[in-house]
Amino acid sequence: MAAKQHTNGTITITYDAEVCTHAARCVKGLPGVVDANRKPWIDPDGATPSEIEAQVARCPSGALGFLRNAD
Repeated sequence: MAAKQHTNGTITITYDAEVCTHAARCVKGLPGVVDANRKPWIDPDGATPSEIEAQVARCPSGALGFLRNAD
C-alpha cells in the first residue's frame, strides 16, 4: 500500500499505515493536525509547516513524512 498524502499547497504530509506502530505521538503532539475522530483525520492547515516538520521528526516508526511544496 502506498503512503497517503494530505496537502494544503505549502506542505504535504504523508502517512504509511503499514509502517505505523500507533504510538500516538502525532495525535498528542499536534492535535490540530492529527485527529483520529475527524475525516480526513490529517489536516495540514492545523499547524505551521515548521511545527508539522518538527512533529513528523518525532514519529518513532517513520510512518509520517512531509514534503515542502514549491512556491
